[in-house]
Amino acid sequence: MIELFFWPTPNGMKPLIFLHEVGLEYDLKAVDINKGDQFAQEFLDIAPNGRIPAIIDHAPAASETAVSVFESGAILIYLAEKTGQLLPQSGKGRTEVLEWVMWQMAGLGPMLGQNHHFNVYAPQKVPYAIKRYNDEASRLYAVLDLRLAEREYICSDYTISDIVCYPWIARHERHQINLDDFPSVKRWFATMSGRPAVRDAYDRAEKMNVGAPVTDASKSILFGQTAETVRGAVSEKRG
Repeated sequence: MIELFFWPTPNGMKPLIFLHEVGLEYDLKAVDINKGDQFAQEFLDIAPNGRIPAIIDHAPAASETAVSVFESGAILIYLAEKTGQLLPQSGKGRTEVLEWVMWQMAGLGPMLGQNHHFNVYAPQKVPYAIKRYNDEASRLYAVLDLRLAEREYICSDYTISDIVCYPWIARHERHQINLDDFPSVKRWFATMSGRPAVRDAYDRAEKMNVGAPVTDASKSILFGQTAETVRGAVSEKRG
């Protein structure tokens, strides 16, 4: 049994898609990030960065005790190794998949997140920031487009490299991106969107998302964290 601590964000969707792809039994635990559930001590004990997703594997392959994992990329690698699916076990194929997983984790996700923040959530329009992250979003989409021009999926076969990228590309309209400008990405996106496991994962996520609007209070929770809030959480635990 896998416990998935989840909220329907792009990063949260990654392990949910994987679990549906491989048919692994799971229990979905809501972590409402708009209310600050991610800073509850019981969650920080397994995800010290205070970000979803995280998992607890109650039946790990090489341990008698439960194993917790945080960070979406690490979770996918862990689950792929646990199940022996969607990640080559060795050789060039494995390296290639991990390259693209790291590309998403280090570039595509963070840059598109900043793009979305300054286009949608920033209290003031900052033209330099908007241009900076719009340009970088366009560049990253072009990198992916060139990669997909030669193959159906990001690597030789369908792998976790596709799963980590898809939920971010699914928000292309928020990134001010027209997929017609990136025809290979558009074709891949349609293929991914048609996979039964992807559809099932999004259907499952929709049942959890209450659809509450982002308020000033939730923005403070989402975007107002500092070193002091982290230290305060540690002090509260020790106290």
